[in-house]
Amino acid sequence: MNNYSTIVEFFQAGGLFMYPIALLLALGLAIALERYLYLTKARSSNQRLWKRVMPLIMEGKYQQAIVLTGKSPCAMSRILGYGLDRADGTRRRDDVEVAMEEGLMETVPHLEKRTHYLASFANIATLLGLLGTIIGLIQAFTAVANANPAEKADMLSASISVAMNTTAFGLMAAIPLLLIYTVLQTKTTELVDSLEMASVKFLNILTHNKETSGK
Repeated sequence: MNNYSTIVEFFQAGGLFMYPIALLLALGLAIALERYLYLTKARSSNQRLWKRVMPLIMEGKYQQAIVLTGKSPCAMSRILGYGLDRADGTRRRDDVEVAMEEGLMETVPHLEKRTHYLASFANIATLLGLLGTIIGLIQAFTAVANANPAEKADMLSASISVAMNTTAFGLMAAIPLLLIYTVLQTKTTELVDSLEMASVKFLNILTHNKETSGK
């Protein structure tokens, strides 16, 4: 109960700027949770599809692979689907590669969606904290200007202590948001790298199959 009271007093003493900082923190955490779940599900779906499609591609069963990718909504299905559609009409590796790059370019924005807001929220929270502290200091110095000289030091120290609450809370919001942003960026990069690796493997298998069938 004492800890709760301390938190409430700390928040109330910070003034109005504590509320937008708290809102940014709440929005950031909501976005972080949604992105983490989305990326985790996307990675799992991609792995499942790849395990099912790869044997078909190695055996040259492209039509079955096309049907399988068409039924899946995951990111890899779009990329492989573009490649399989193009491979069905051409023997040139470059044409297939271009088609898969197009699919990758369409997919990446969905993986990176909203993640950049976390870094922006962290920066804004820090700036709001500093702004709240500056305004609090201005109000503190204005309040003690006409105060009794014997009380000025105590009043000023108390006012400064309260004013610093916004900076502290801004940093308390910014630091975890930046850490979460880094984690999600790393997770997104790993997912994109896995898609690129799958594209290369697909092209190599496709090229090998066509060379074998052409002999």
